[in-house]
Amino acid sequence: MGKLLFWIVLIILVLFVARIAGRIAADRQAGAKAADGKKPGRGAPPPPKTLESMVRCAHCGIHLPRSEALLQNGQTWCSADHARLGPAKH
Repeated sequence: MGKLLFWIVLIILVLFVARIAGRIAADRQAGAKAADGKKPGRGAPPPPKTLESMVRCAHCGIHLPRSEALLQNGQTWCSADHARLGPAKH
């Protein structure tokens, strides 16, 4: 029973070391590609996202990015239907 347990632990240890070695090799290869100006590897940070101002729909009040809003008569709308319906009456 002791020998069986020894071999199981040894096999798991060998697989674990092989997995770590594979990750190190992949990181080195990705680092070499990043130095050549190609796609960044797993460890590289993502490019920064640009911030966009949010606007409020004059009809329903939902906030959406300015690039997705519809601007008519000095007011912003989330859709053409809401622009047609006009401002909400509270």
